[in-house]
Amino acid sequence: MTFEKSRKKAALVVNTRSRTGEAAFSEAVDRLEDLGVEVGATFAVRDPSRISETVKGILDGGVSGEPCSLLILGGGDGTVSSVVDLLAGTDVVLGLLPLGTANDFARTLEIPTSVAGACDAIANGKVVDVDLGLAGDNYYVNVASVGLSVGVTRALSPQMKKRMGAIAYPVAAIKAFFTHEPFDAKLSFPDGDYEPIEHERLLQVAIGNGRFYGGGLAVSPEAGMDDGTLDVYTIEMGRHRNLFGIARYLRSGDFINYEGVEHYVTKRVHLETDPEQKINIDGEVVAASPEEFTVEKNALKAMVPESSNAARFDG
Repeated sequence: MTFEKSRKKAALVVNTRSRTGEAAFSEAVDRLEDLGVEVGATFAVRDPSRISETVKGILDGGVSGEPCSLLILGGGDGTVSSVVDLLAGTDVVLGLLPLGTANDFARTLEIPTSVAGACDAIANGKVVDVDLGLAGDNYYVNVASVGLSVGVTRALSPQMKKRMGAIAYPVAAIKAFFTHEPFDAKLSFPDGDYEPIEHERLLQVAIGNGRFYGGGLAVSPEAGMDDGTLDVYTIEMGRHRNLFGIARYLRSGDFINYEGVEHYVTKRVHLETDPEQKINIDGEVVAASPEEFTVEKNALKAMVPESSNAARFDG
Protein backbone atom coordinates (compact mmCIF):
# COMPACT_ATOMS: atom_id res chain seq x y z
CA MET A 1 0.00 0.00 0.00
CA THR A 2 1.30 3.46 -0.88
CA PHE A 3 1.05 6.34 1.56
CA GLU A 4 -0.05 9.70 0.08
CA LYS A 5 2.21 12.52 1.20
CA SER A 6 -0.77 14.82 1.66
CA ARG A 7 -2.28 12.43 4.21
CA LYS A 8 0.83 12.09 6.34
CA LYS A 9 0.62 13.72 9.77
CA ALA A 10 4.24 13.07 10.54
CA ALA A 11 6.42 13.41 13.62
CA LEU A 12 10.17 12.93 13.67
CA VAL A 13 11.93 11.50 16.75
CA VAL A 14 15.68 10.94 16.61
CA ASN A 15 17.87 9.30 19.22
CA THR A 16 20.83 11.65 18.96
CA ARG A 17 22.88 9.34 21.18
CA SER A 18 22.69 6.61 18.53
CA ARG A 19 25.82 6.06 16.47
CA THR A 20 25.09 8.69 13.80
CA GLY A 21 22.07 10.40 15.36
CA GLU A 22 23.49 13.86 16.02
CA ALA A 23 24.55 14.51 12.44
CA ALA A 24 21.50 12.81 10.92
CA PHE A 25 18.81 14.88 12.63
CA SER A 26 19.26 18.11 10.66
CA GLU A 27 19.88 16.25 7.41
CA ALA A 28 16.67 14.24 7.83
CA VAL A 29 14.56 17.36 8.49
CA ASP A 30 15.89 19.02 5.32
CA ARG A 31 15.62 15.94 3.11
CA LEU A 32 12.10 15.04 4.20
CA GLU A 33 10.99 18.61 3.51
CA ASP A 34 12.62 18.53 0.05
CA LEU A 35 10.82 15.23 -0.67
CA GLY A 36 7.44 16.70 0.23
CA VAL A 37 6.97 15.07 3.64
CA GLU A 38 5.52 17.65 5.99
CA VAL A 39 6.92 16.96 9.44
CA GLY A 40 4.68 18.69 11.95
CA ALA A 41 6.78 17.97 15.04
CA THR A 42 10.46 17.17 15.55
CA PHE A 43 12.27 15.86 18.61
CA ALA A 44 16.03 15.45 19.02
CA VAL A 45 16.24 13.24 22.10
CA ARG A 46 19.62 13.04 23.84
CA ASP A 47 18.55 10.66 26.61
CA PRO A 48 17.58 7.27 25.07
CA SER A 49 15.47 6.42 28.11
CA ARG A 50 13.09 9.23 27.11
CA ILE A 51 12.40 7.93 23.58
CA SER A 52 9.39 5.88 24.67
CA GLU A 53 8.00 8.77 26.73
CA THR A 54 8.40 11.13 23.77
CA VAL A 55 6.63 8.78 21.36
CA LYS A 56 3.80 8.18 23.83
CA GLY A 57 3.29 11.93 24.10
CA ILE A 58 3.06 12.21 20.31
CA LEU A 59 0.58 9.35 20.03
CA ASP A 60 -1.56 10.78 22.83
CA GLY A 61 -1.43 14.41 21.70
CA GLY A 62 -1.18 14.08 17.93
CA VAL A 63 0.60 16.36 15.46
CA SER A 64 -0.68 19.93 15.05
CA GLY A 65 -3.96 18.92 16.68
CA GLU A 66 -4.52 15.85 14.49
CA PRO A 67 -3.72 12.18 15.15
CA CYS A 68 -0.22 11.14 14.15
CA SER A 69 -0.32 8.84 11.11
CA LEU A 70 3.43 8.54 10.46
CA LEU A 71 6.12 8.25 13.13
CA ILE A 72 9.60 8.73 11.70
CA LEU A 73 12.07 7.22 14.14
CA GLY A 74 15.82 7.71 13.98
CA GLY A 75 17.95 5.24 15.92
CA GLY A 76 19.14 1.66 16.14
CA ASP A 77 17.41 -1.62 16.90
CA GLY A 78 17.17 -0.81 20.61
CA THR A 79 15.38 2.45 19.80
CA VAL A 80 12.89 0.61 17.58
CA SER A 81 12.30 -2.08 20.19
CA SER A 82 11.65 0.55 22.87
CA VAL A 83 8.63 1.97 21.01
CA VAL A 84 7.01 -1.01 19.26
CA ASP A 85 4.90 -1.73 22.35
CA LEU A 86 3.27 1.67 21.72
CA LEU A 87 2.81 1.16 17.96
CA ALA A 88 1.66 -2.48 17.98
CA GLY A 89 -1.91 -2.90 16.81
CA THR A 90 -2.34 0.77 15.82
CA ASP A 91 -2.70 2.38 12.39
CA VAL A 92 0.38 4.56 12.96
CA VAL A 93 3.00 3.76 10.32
CA LEU A 94 6.67 3.52 11.32
CA GLY A 95 9.19 5.23 9.05
CA LEU A 96 12.74 4.29 10.02
CA LEU A 97 16.03 6.16 9.82
CA PRO A 98 18.58 3.42 10.69
CA LEU A 99 21.17 5.23 12.80
CA GLY A 100 22.45 2.44 15.04
CA THR A 101 25.38 0.07 14.87
CA ALA A 102 23.67 -3.15 13.78
CA ASN A 103 20.45 -1.88 12.12
CA ASP A 104 19.14 -5.44 11.79
CA PHE A 105 15.47 -4.43 11.62
CA ALA A 106 16.28 -2.17 8.67
CA ARG A 107 18.40 -4.91 7.10
CA THR A 108 15.50 -7.38 7.31
CA LEU A 109 13.10 -4.90 5.67
CA GLU A 110 15.68 -3.80 3.05
CA ILE A 111 15.61 -0.18 4.23
CA PRO A 112 18.74 1.77 3.17
CA THR A 113 21.07 2.74 5.99
CA SER A 114 21.94 6.14 4.49
CA VAL A 115 19.81 9.06 5.64
CA ALA A 116 19.13 9.98 2.01
CA GLY A 117 17.99 6.47 1.08
CA ALA A 118 15.87 6.03 4.21
CA CYS A 119 14.16 9.40 3.68
CA ASP A 120 13.40 8.44 0.08
CA ALA A 121 11.83 5.17 1.29
CA ILE A 122 9.65 7.15 3.71
CA ALA A 123 8.58 9.64 1.04
CA ASN A 124 8.18 7.32 -1.94
CA GLY A 125 7.96 3.79 -0.54
CA LYS A 126 5.10 1.54 0.45
CA VAL A 127 3.44 0.42 3.68
CA VAL A 128 3.80 -3.22 4.74
CA ASP A 129 2.58 -5.25 7.69
CA VAL A 130 5.24 -7.01 9.77
CA ASP A 131 5.07 -9.48 12.62
CA LEU A 132 6.29 -8.80 16.13
CA GLY A 133 7.64 -11.31 18.60
CA LEU A 134 6.44 -11.36 22.19
CA ALA A 135 8.54 -12.33 25.18
CA GLY A 136 5.76 -12.55 27.74
CA ASP A 137 4.05 -9.22 27.09
CA ASN A 138 7.20 -7.48 25.78
CA TYR A 139 7.17 -6.91 22.01
CA TYR A 140 10.35 -7.26 19.99
CA VAL A 141 11.31 -6.95 16.33
CA ASN A 142 14.43 -9.07 15.81
CA VAL A 143 15.52 -11.72 18.30
CA ALA A 144 15.17 -12.69 21.95
CA SER A 145 17.94 -14.92 23.28
CA VAL A 146 19.66 -16.34 26.33
CA GLY A 147 23.27 -17.37 26.80
CA LEU A 148 26.22 -15.92 24.91
CA SER A 149 24.24 -12.99 23.48
CA VAL A 150 23.64 -11.61 26.98
CA GLY A 151 27.38 -11.62 27.58
CA VAL A 152 27.90 -9.88 24.25
CA THR A 153 25.42 -7.15 25.17
CA ARG A 154 27.13 -6.62 28.52
CA ALA A 155 30.55 -6.48 26.85
CA LEU A 156 29.41 -3.81 24.40
CA SER A 157 29.55 -0.19 25.49
CA PRO A 158 28.16 2.85 23.65
CA GLN A 159 31.73 4.10 23.24
CA MET A 160 32.84 0.75 21.79
CA LYS A 161 29.98 0.69 19.25
CA LYS A 162 30.58 4.30 18.25
CA ARG A 163 34.31 3.76 17.83
CA MET A 164 34.30 0.34 16.15
CA GLY A 165 30.93 0.14 14.39
CA ALA A 166 29.66 -3.33 13.45
CA ILE A 167 33.06 -4.95 14.18
CA ALA A 168 32.31 -4.33 17.88
CA TYR A 169 29.94 -7.32 17.86
CA PRO A 170 32.46 -10.08 17.02
CA VAL A 171 35.02 -8.47 19.34
CA ALA A 172 32.48 -8.52 22.19
CA ALA A 173 31.48 -12.10 21.28
CA ILE A 174 35.06 -13.31 21.73
CA LYS A 175 35.26 -11.64 25.14
CA ALA A 176 31.90 -13.10 26.18
CA PHE A 177 32.77 -16.60 24.96
CA PHE A 178 35.69 -17.00 27.37
CA THR A 179 33.54 -16.15 30.39
CA HIS A 180 30.40 -18.03 29.31
CA GLU A 181 28.98 -20.71 31.62
CA PRO A 182 27.02 -23.49 29.82
CA PHE A 183 23.40 -23.97 30.87
CA ASP A 184 20.61 -26.50 30.39
CA ALA A 185 17.25 -25.70 28.79
CA LYS A 186 13.85 -27.26 28.28
CA LEU A 187 11.72 -26.22 25.32
CA SER A 188 7.97 -26.88 25.41
CA PHE A 189 5.60 -26.20 22.53
CA PRO A 190 2.05 -25.42 23.78
CA ASP A 191 0.53 -25.90 20.31
CA GLY A 192 1.83 -29.48 20.13
CA ASP A 193 3.88 -29.02 16.94
CA TYR A 194 6.93 -30.56 18.69
CA GLU A 195 7.39 -32.78 21.71
CA PRO A 196 9.02 -31.12 24.76
CA ILE A 197 12.79 -31.45 24.54
CA GLU A 198 15.67 -30.90 26.95
CA HIS A 199 19.12 -29.68 25.96
CA GLU A 200 22.28 -29.77 28.06
CA ARG A 201 25.39 -27.58 28.14
CA LEU A 202 24.18 -24.88 25.80
CA LEU A 203 25.97 -21.87 24.42
CA GLN A 204 22.81 -20.08 23.33
CA VAL A 205 19.08 -20.31 22.67
CA ALA A 206 17.54 -17.75 20.30
CA ILE A 207 13.93 -17.07 19.33
CA GLY A 208 13.83 -15.00 16.16
CA ASN A 209 10.99 -12.96 14.73
CA GLY A 210 13.01 -11.15 12.05
CA ARG A 211 15.72 -12.45 9.76
CA PHE A 212 18.83 -10.72 11.15
CA TYR A 213 20.43 -9.93 14.51
CA GLY A 214 23.84 -9.08 15.93
CA GLY A 215 24.96 -6.93 13.01
CA GLY A 216 23.89 -9.12 10.09
CA LEU A 217 23.81 -12.67 11.47
CA ALA A 218 20.89 -14.67 10.04
CA VAL A 219 18.49 -16.56 12.30
CA SER A 220 18.02 -19.12 9.52
CA PRO A 221 18.15 -19.09 5.72
CA GLU A 222 14.36 -18.86 5.44
CA ALA A 223 13.51 -16.64 8.44
CA GLY A 224 11.24 -13.70 7.67
CA MET A 225 9.22 -10.99 9.36
CA ASP A 226 5.86 -11.72 7.78
CA ASP A 227 5.59 -15.51 7.93
CA GLY A 228 3.66 -15.68 11.22
CA THR A 229 6.25 -17.93 12.87
CA LEU A 230 9.26 -17.83 15.17
CA ASP A 231 12.58 -19.46 14.32
CA VAL A 232 14.07 -21.09 17.40
CA TYR A 233 17.58 -22.52 17.59
CA THR A 234 19.82 -24.02 20.26
CA ILE A 235 23.62 -24.28 20.07
CA GLU A 236 25.48 -26.79 22.24
CA MET A 237 28.70 -25.68 23.89
CA GLY A 238 30.49 -28.62 22.24
CA ARG A 239 34.10 -28.73 21.15
CA HIS A 240 35.85 -25.55 20.04
CA ARG A 241 36.41 -26.85 16.52
CA ASN A 242 32.67 -27.45 16.12
CA LEU A 243 31.89 -23.93 17.34
CA PHE A 244 34.37 -22.45 14.87
CA GLY A 245 32.61 -24.40 12.14
CA ILE A 246 29.23 -23.06 13.24
CA ALA A 247 30.62 -19.51 13.34
CA ARG A 248 31.53 -19.73 9.65
CA TYR A 249 27.85 -20.03 8.71
CA LEU A 250 26.25 -17.55 11.11
CA ARG A 251 25.83 -14.87 8.44
CA SER A 252 24.05 -17.14 5.97
CA GLY A 253 21.96 -18.92 8.62
CA ASP A 254 23.15 -22.30 7.35
CA PHE A 255 24.63 -23.03 10.77
CA ILE A 256 21.23 -24.52 11.71
CA ASN A 257 22.23 -27.62 9.71
CA TYR A 258 25.49 -28.04 11.63
CA GLU A 259 26.19 -30.68 14.29
CA GLY A 260 25.28 -29.40 17.76
CA VAL A 261 22.52 -27.08 16.50
CA GLU A 262 18.78 -27.75 16.68
CA HIS A 263 16.21 -25.63 14.83
CA TYR A 264 12.44 -25.32 15.31
CA VAL A 265 9.80 -23.27 13.49
CA THR A 266 6.78 -22.56 15.66
CA LYS A 267 4.24 -19.95 16.74
CA ARG A 268 4.72 -20.50 20.48
CA VAL A 269 7.48 -21.85 22.69
CA HIS A 270 8.04 -21.96 26.44
CA LEU A 271 11.65 -21.77 27.66
CA GLU A 272 12.96 -22.99 31.02
CA THR A 273 16.64 -22.94 31.92
CA ASP A 274 18.91 -24.24 34.65
CA PRO A 275 20.28 -22.06 36.07
CA GLU A 276 18.02 -19.04 35.44
CA GLN A 277 19.20 -16.98 32.47
CA LYS A 278 18.79 -13.31 31.64
CA ILE A 279 17.02 -12.65 28.33
CA ASN A 280 18.44 -10.33 25.68
CA ILE A 281 15.60 -8.69 23.71
CA ASP A 282 16.78 -6.73 20.66
CA GLY A 283 20.06 -5.90 22.34
CA GLU A 284 18.66 -5.00 25.76
CA VAL A 285 18.69 -7.32 28.80
CA VAL A 286 15.17 -6.81 30.10
CA ALA A 287 13.78 -10.17 31.31
CA ALA A 288 14.75 -13.58 32.69
CA SER A 289 13.78 -17.23 32.21
CA PRO A 290 11.39 -18.98 32.42
CA GLU A 291 9.46 -17.22 29.67
CA GLU A 292 6.94 -17.92 26.91
CA PHE A 293 7.50 -16.56 23.42
CA THR A 294 4.81 -16.00 20.80
CA VAL A 295 4.37 -14.14 17.52
CA GLU A 296 1.71 -11.56 16.68
CA LYS A 297 0.94 -11.57 12.97
CA ASN A 298 0.88 -8.19 11.16
CA ALA A 299 1.21 -6.26 14.42
CA LEU A 300 3.19 -3.31 13.02
CA LYS A 301 2.89 -1.14 9.91
CA ALA A 302 6.17 0.09 8.42
CA MET A 303 7.40 2.08 5.43
CA VAL A 304 9.82 0.23 3.15
CA PRO A 305 11.29 0.96 -0.29
CA GLU A 306 9.03 0.11 -3.21
CA SER A 307 11.60 -2.51 -4.25
CA SER A 308 11.54 -4.35 -0.89
CA ASN A 309 10.22 -7.91 -0.95
CA ALA A 310 10.65 -8.49 2.78
CA ALA A 311 6.96 -8.09 3.66
CA ARG A 312 3.61 -7.15 2.17
CA PHE A 313 0.52 -5.17 3.09
CA ASP A 314 -2.35 -7.41 4.21
CA GLY A 315 -4.90 -4.70 4.93
